Formats: sequence, structure tokens, C-alpha cells
Amino acid sequence: MPETVIRPLATGDRLAWEPLWQGYLTFYKASLTPDITDATFARLTGGTEPMGGFIAERDGGAVGIVHWVTHRSTWNTRDICYLQDLFTTPDARGTGAGRALIETVRAMAQAKGCFRVYWQTHESNAQAQALYDKVADKSGFIVYRQPLA
Repeated sequence: MPETVIRPLATGDRLAWEPLWQGYLTFYKASLTPDITDATFARLTGGTEPMGGFIAERDGGAVGIVHWVTHRSTWNTRDICYLQDLFTTPDARGTGAGRALIETVRAMAQAKGCFRVYWQTHESNAQAQALYDKVADKSGFIVYRQPLA
């Protein structure tokens, strides 16, 4: 099996990143306006926000992405890292690409001095949960949200 290479997402990755981003949104039956996608990519690659991303490549093609956000916490004096938007192409699932993306975020967060990495997934995403159950502990918390106008 070809090696999966994980590297930081860069401004020149837009053409490789966007189909993966759209695949992620489609998987979760979501759509965003082009201006939000533009702003998201700029934030991920601009170097001025407390967020970024990594891209997974195999055989010269992009097969996965992950985004991360660091933020303060009331539970620790160190920052915490939210692993957001993990996605691999269907043919890359089960090959270790997702695990490698998670481990890369973990290493980055540890290097930044964060005290924890956390993430969430939809309760119906059994394939992702099979991986997550191997690499992390379930927190037991349920997510609630209130849309704001």
C-alpha cells in the first residue's frame, strides 16, 4: 500500500482541498456559500488565526483533510485543541489516513502546549466511531446547540 504523507495545509492547496471540503459537507448533508468556503480556507492557511489544517496525500493526490482550532478553557491554564472537519475519501477509509491525520493534530497540539484534543462526530457515523474508539475516550457529553440569527 502506498505511503500516506501528512503535511500542513498551505495556501497553494486550494484546488486539492476544496473537493475534500465539499465531500465533508456532502457527507453531513450541509452546504455553505462560496464566501464562507473562501473565508474558511483563508483562516486555515493565513497563519494569523488560532486554527489550521493538515492534508493527507497518497500517490500524488489528496486523500484527506483535518482542521483544528485551539482555544482557551476554564478547566486549565493551557489551551485546548478542537479537532474539526476530519474527512478522507471513501477509498482512503480504513487505510490509516484518518488515524494519521488525528495523530498529526495530536502531535501539533502537544507541541503547542495544549492539554487535550477533543472532537465530535454524528451518532450515525459508525465507520468513524470504529476508529475513534481505538484512539480516544468517549467523553460521555451530549452536544446541544442554539442557532443565533
